[in-house]
Amino acid sequence: MPEFISVEVDDGVATILLQRPPMNALCLQMQREIKAASEEISGRSDVGAVILYGGPKVFAAGADIKEMAGMSYQDMLRASVGLQDAFTAVARIPQPTIAAVTGYALGGGCELTLCCDLRIAADDAKLGQPEILLGIIPGAGGTQRLPRLIGVSRAKDLVLTGRQVDAAEALSMGLVNRVVPADDVYPAAQELAARLARGPALALRAAKEAIDHGMDADLTTGLDIERVRFAALFATDDQAIGMKAFVAKERPEFTGN
Repeated sequence: MPEFISVEVDDGVATILLQRPPMNALCLQMQREIKAASEEISGRSDVGAVILYGGPKVFAAGADIKEMAGMSYQDMLRASVGLQDAFTAVARIPQPTIAAVTGYALGGGCELTLCCDLRIAADDAKLGQPEILLGIIPGAGGTQRLPRLIGVSRAKDLVLTGRQVDAAEALSMGLVNRVVPADDVYPAAQELAARLARGPALALRAAKEAIDHGMDADLTTGLDIERVRFAALFATDDQAIGMKAFVAKERPEFTGN
């Protein structure tokens, strides 16, 4: 059984809950558990959307610095592979993913939110990549996923200064998608996840794949990726259901097939 996370599935929505008080520091064991949970959820046909949540007080304040402080170069060379593998497993979850951010999402915590498709933050949340203040750089995607999300100049501002941004600034730079009162973060994530879970599952996966793979390719290749997935969806039941409902001016009831 996992020690530092739990997974609950309710009506098509899976919640990965980080549970390592007081700050959800992302130790090696927690990283392994996140990877295992992500891979397990990825293969579940009863899950249509996923929420990553740290609880009402804090999302994750970063890696476990006490654990890292005693590591040698050789130790970290091995550990960094596991770290990136864990976060990549989150990024590769085929269902839509939502980070529900309360309190702090710093360092590895911020990088974990970057692995999700959407981010809902509390109005008092703080996000940032403070690794430079420890004499290191982000090691779980902060130098790669962050500039892809908010642009190179803004990413360099956060990574080179190590400064934290509040929720309002995070929203303005596109680091989060939505800001709500702290008590509403998880309910808002649940509402959005439930709506996504009722959607056309294969089309949602295709859209996510087209965007993610297209961002790693040139425009011509990206358009080919989009075209193939677009055409393939005409072999699904949900395409027929959606278009028939549109013509009839009805609300579609998608089946996920």
